Amino acid sequence: QLQASGGGLVQAGDSLRLSCATSRRTFSNNGVGWFRQAPGKEREFVAAIDWRGGRTAYTESVKGRFTISRDNAKVYLQMNSLKPEDTAVYRCAVQRGSAASSDPIAYAYWGQGTLVTVSS
Repeated sequence: QLQASGGGLVQAGDSLRLSCATSRRTFSNNGVGWFRQAPGKEREFVAAIDWRGGRTAYTESVKGRFTISRDNAKVYLQMNSLKPEDTAVYRCAVQRGSAASSDPIAYAYWGQGTLVTVSS
């Protein structure tokens, strides 16, 4: 199972770091991504990282503010300069392959989300 953690209630301009870990199997050979879904909106790609950590991808609205990274056990999403429009449930997902894909179809395993609320 995948587990995302690190969400919370913060003010605009603050930072949070989300973590994604697995309890049953490693994802060291797989690309991993973060997606989010705000109330009343469709799921949105946020960021992805390939299996080596050498390639990353971001949605335009978070470029320069969010950074995805990984180590042997976890994948992280560092979120700086948070905005109210970043408010959403954030979920991590593991791909079938090893790339940094923005396409949700590429993802086979999805974790439960963690809520991020940014107040203005």
